[in-house]
Amino acid sequence: MQPTFDILVVGSGASGGWAAKQLTEAGLRVALLDAGRPQQDKNFTEHEQAYQLKYRNQADAYLRRTRPVQKDCYACMEYNADWFCNDLDEPYTTATGKPFSWQGRTRMIGGRTNIWGRQSYRLSQQDLKGKSFDGYGDDWPVNYSDLAPYYDQVEKYVGITGISENVPELPDGHFQPPMGLTCAETLFRTRVKDKLGWTATLGRSANLTKPTNGRAPCHYCGPCERGCITHSYFNSAFTTVADAMRTGRCTLIPNAMVHQVLLDPASGKARGVSYVDRTTRQTREVTAKVVLLCAQALESTRILLNSAPGGLANSSGVLGHYLMDHIWVGGGASGDFPELAAKASVNGPRRPDGIYVIRFQNTPRGPRSKDFLRGYGFQGGGATSFSMAAPGFGAAYKKAVLDPQTSVRVVGFGECLARYENHVALDPNVVDTFGIPVLRISMQFGDNERAMIRDMAKTGVQMMEAAGARNVQPFEVPDRIPGYGIHEVGVARMGDDPKTSVLNQFMQTHDIKNLFVMDGSCFVSIGCQNPTLTIMALAVRSCDYLMSELKKGNV
Repeated sequence: MQPTFDILVVGSGASGGWAAKQLTEAGLRVALLDAGRPQQDKNFTEHEQAYQLKYRNQADAYLRRTRPVQKDCYACMEYNADWFCNDLDEPYTTATGKPFSWQGRTRMIGGRTNIWGRQSYRLSQQDLKGKSFDGYGDDWPVNYSDLAPYYDQVEKYVGITGISENVPELPDGHFQPPMGLTCAETLFRTRVKDKLGWTATLGRSANLTKPTNGRAPCHYCGPCERGCITHSYFNSAFTTVADAMRTGRCTLIPNAMVHQVLLDPASGKARGVSYVDRTTRQTREVTAKVVLLCAQALESTRILLNSAPGGLANSSGVLGHYLMDHIWVGGGASGDFPELAAKASVNGPRRPDGIYVIRFQNTPRGPRSKDFLRGYGFQGGGATSFSMAAPGFGAAYKKAVLDPQTSVRVVGFGECLARYENHVALDPNVVDTFGIPVLRISMQFGDNERAMIRDMAKTGVQMMEAAGARNVQPFEVPDRIPGYGIHEVGVARMGDDPKTSVLNQFMQTHDIKNLFVMDGSCFVSIGCQNPTLTIMALAVRSCDYLMSELKKGNV
């Protein structure tokens, strides 16, 4: 039977959108399947006030009745809770004593790009070759020079606000004009650089500051996680997916819970996928010459594990292993800058960005820690706000609230080491509402991560003191639960050796040449930078390779 499509892409988020765009614009017929429903501008609520909602955005307990895990996500609220999966219908399990919070499981076209934090950073050569630097783990089978032109391509299309800093630990990119820093952030940046030599820069965020491809620049309304009617932040639903649809060669299949890759028994190649229609509960099949899984690392791995005993494309035995997530807000510090106090505003512009302190530990030029490997960066920001926690009541309280508070807070995001024992597998006793076996997640942070968390608090205080802050308050969360970073990667790692990896450097499975996994599954190490920009760059690079191999008849 002839396949219906040239390419089948599962997932319409950061990487799936790019794959659909690149391949359809090259003339290929693409089926784009996603578990979510179509996204539309009418769903966006970034300009609605809480008093316009039924529960005034105060009914967290009500939302937790159906979304007890998703509500832990900063972006899940009364405004958009129906964008997220129902945790009761689509559960997962965890190993005893190893909690994991699998958040951000959206069920909308565009996936997590509907609600992501938009921080967009390149990995450095040191990040890609960590083993060569400190001896731990494995090096990626790619160099920074392999990814650089694809970072360029993605950044120019997506639109990233940022400032070039010429710091090798965080390579510069193609930036749109910077959104700018507050007075407190500028003071913090200057003094930290002068006294410590560390670089605090504007967060590199996927928010436009100039018109791009028909999208308007950001108008500083603030809550990007509730959508954007001007399409000013990058969401694949109204960028890459929309481009693919405009070619007339992309067929979008929403509400498709893909659960298996189908094989041709004669050739051993992938011939398509089987999915459950979320609306009708009917099982359907779609066929294609090539299958690309872009469903998000854990979801793509779940599909592979459900596709064959022991997992499809798993001759190496490492499928599902080496799960990583960032140490999210593990430690840091805050401080006040009363000399910069200005009048606070209720309705002033709300910049959807902050500051980023570039990694300074365990670098070729910097100090080496005796307590931990790899490193961390800080995200944060500084602003003037009302004194809502002021003491008293009545007229005195009202007056005290208006007393402005200017402060800066920085929170650490650290690299989690890749360890074989951090893994996912199918739970033999639990299925979701569609009858699909669910994942059992077994992950915990180790001594290296805990040592890094302690150091985050220490260096956070150093920066605040260097900046001249008052009332410096350090914090650390030594028992941080994995998953809160919402940056799960690594469970179908890439490598040159088929005995120790699932994918090659082009995200093609070693075992099945027409099956690719183009999402964060491929990561060999995670770095301390947010992964989405790298996921997109890798996907575009892999699509170039795929098109070349198709022309040669090798796939």
